[in-house]
Amino acid sequence: MKAFWDPIELTHTPEFFLQRGNVRSNFEIPARAEALLAACVDMGLDITKPAPAPQPSLLAVHTPEYLDFLRDGPKAWDDMPDHGPEMIPNMHPAPEMLAQGAKPSATIVGQVGWFTADASCPIGANTWPAAIAAAAGAVAAADMAAAGVHAYALARPPGHHAYAARAGGHCYLNNAAIAAQRLRDQGAAKVAVLDIDSHHGNGTQGIFWDRPDVFFASLHGDPNGYYPWYIGHAGEVGGGAGVGFNLNLPLLQGSGDTQWLAALDYAVARIRGFGADALVISLGFDASENEPLRFLSVTSDGFARAGAAIAATQLPCAIVQEGGYNTEVIGDLLKRFLNAF
Repeated sequence: MKAFWDPIELTHTPEFFLQRGNVRSNFEIPARAEALLAACVDMGLDITKPAPAPQPSLLAVHTPEYLDFLRDGPKAWDDMPDHGPEMIPNMHPAPEMLAQGAKPSATIVGQVGWFTADASCPIGANTWPAAIAAAAGAVAAADMAAAGVHAYALARPPGHHAYAARAGGHCYLNNAAIAAQRLRDQGAAKVAVLDIDSHHGNGTQGIFWDRPDVFFASLHGDPNGYYPWYIGHAGEVGGGAGVGFNLNLPLLQGSGDTQWLAALDYAVARIRGFGADALVISLGFDASENEPLRFLSVTSDGFARAGAAIAATQLPCAIVQEGGYNTEVIGDLLKRFLNAF
């Protein structure tokens, strides 16, 4: 199996993170990618630097204004007096503002609030180069899947919380959505995205919300007690032409292997019923029992069984890395998943 990776992804070093009112170090550190890369080496995967992400692939998912913000924002931030080391919002447009015609600000401070969903996605000078490299890996993995061959994108930063024009939850470009759209552009009539990260893939859901050609399924911690808090409920089934093509399977804290794998089996059955030609896996390891939050408490055996269950679909897969923050275990979890897959 090919694994797509670009060392420039290590240069993104976010610092700020707010947890329960406490400012602490960010969980999304370069050591995550180093642990996963070491696992790829141990498995003997063909590790390849992807070609640059084609601009049309980025624009097929994200708005041009948002891409310009990610690329050019850090310079505007640095030109501002008394600025901090990273772009972090201090206000977001409230629903009442949006309902009354709120518009993007001309100032960089206002733009950061407009183009981000939360404070867990600080933006620095190296965020854009790392994000487009991660997206390039997702495109390359999708191209392999379009040719009928499985591939893994070691994507960092992750992507499934990013909307078409909004960063959030450590995510800037939605790598899984970019891969899914690339598969459609390469000729797949129907594409499924299966998100097994412990957090709901709200950005991916938002991007494909009203589309019948991309089926999105997510198994994740119940948003009544877990990020992203407001969305990811079972009743969210898509809108417009996309009604029935969005599946959320929220799980209670401490669910463990049995309930998690049962939800996975149901999602796989729905994907089979959809008739997908190709599959994108948003692969997160933060459902692990060894994660800092341990919300779903899935064992390493659970991840291996998930890999086998997904492989049984016999669909060509672009596997795109999402979360997983315990650097001591995520490499082994990747081995368990991919070896079973």
